[in-house]
Amino acid sequence: MDINIKGACILIVDDEPKNVELLRQSLEHDGYENIESTTDSREALPLFEKFNPSLVLLDLRMPHLDGFQVMKQLQSVGKGDSMPPILVLTAQSDNVICLRAFERGARDFMGKPFNIHELLSRVRNSLEVYLLQKALRGQNEMLEQKVQARTEELHSTRLSVIQRLGRAAEYKDNETGNHVIRMSQYSALLAKKIGLDESHCDLILNAAPMHDIGKIGIPDKVLLKPDKLDHDEWAVMKTHVTIGGEILSEDSSELLKLAQKVALQHHERFDGSGYPNGLKGEEIAIETRIVTICDVFDALTSERPYKKAWSVEDAIAELEDKSGSLFEPKLVAEFKEILPEVLAVREKHSD
Repeated sequence: MDINIKGACILIVDDEPKNVELLRQSLEHDGYENIESTTDSREALPLFEKFNPSLVLLDLRMPHLDGFQVMKQLQSVGKGDSMPPILVLTAQSDNVICLRAFERGARDFMGKPFNIHELLSRVRNSLEVYLLQKALRGQNEMLEQKVQARTEELHSTRLSVIQRLGRAAEYKDNETGNHVIRMSQYSALLAKKIGLDESHCDLILNAAPMHDIGKIGIPDKVLLKPDKLDHDEWAVMKTHVTIGGEILSEDSSELLKLAQKVALQHHERFDGSGYPNGLKGEEIAIETRIVTICDVFDALTSERPYKKAWSVEDAIAELEDKSGSLFEPKLVAEFKEILPEVLAVREKHSD
C-alpha cells in the first residue's frame, strides 16, 4: 500500500519562534514538504481545521492556551479514529505531566531539549501508522460502497423480477400490467396513511404485485371463461391463492414472506366468510387488509373486456357498502382520506 509520508501535512504549535524554526528546518531537510506552524496557540484550531494535518507537534507550556487546552479543542473537532496523532514536545517531563498528556489524547511524548534524529524517527513512525490506518479506512469504505452498490443492484433486480411476475399474472387474466402498478402504489399510500414506517410501506409496495401470481397455475379454460363459472370451475379458480402461496414459499427474504402472506390471504374477508382459511378481522395480516381494498378499488374503476369501468363515486360507495364484511371499516375510512393521492396515481398510470 503506497503512502506519501513526505507529503503529509505537519502542524507545529509552539510559542518559541526559535523552536518552530528549528523544527521546520529539520523536517524540511528530511524531505517533508508540507509544514504549517504558529507561535500563537489560539491559532491552532483554525489551522487544524484549514489544513487537516496528519501530525501535530505541540508544546505544552504556552500563553493564552496551554497544550492541554489546545488538545481539548482539537479533540472536539477531530473525528474518532481519523484524529491525527499529537506528538507533545515539552521541558515538563515528569510522569504526572506525561500521563496527563496521554489522557488528553497525545500519542507520543518527547522532552526538551530533544534529539533531532530521535524526533525525526518518531515523526516518521507516527505518520506511517496514521497514514496506513487512514488508507485502510479508505479501502474499507470503498469496499463497503461497492458491497452496498452491489446489494442495491441485486435488490433492484429482485424487485424487477417480482414486479414482472406480478404483471405476467395480470396479463394472463386479461388485465393490464398497470393494474398491479396502481394498486401497489395505492397500498403504499394507505400504509403510510395509517402510520406504518417507510421500510414497511416499501415492502408492501413491492409485495402487493404478487397477490394474484397463483393465477399462472389456473387453466385458461377456467381463468378466461367469459361466462359465469360453475361450481367445479369456481373451486379450481379459488386454488390460485394456495398456488400463489406455494410459488412464493420457502424463501427467507422478508419481501417474499410478505408476498406469500398477501397471496394466501387476499380473498379472506373481514367478517370471516372468505377463503381459503376463513380468517377474520385482525387474523388477516394488516398488509393484506390494505392490499385487498386497493386491489378491489382499482379493479372496479378499470375497464376490462368483460365490464365497463365504474365511476370513482360508485367504487367508493361499494367499499363503504362492504365495509365490515369484506373490508376493515377503519381502512376504508382512511382510504377515502387519501383519495386525491390515489386518483393522481391512477391518472399517471392509466391504461
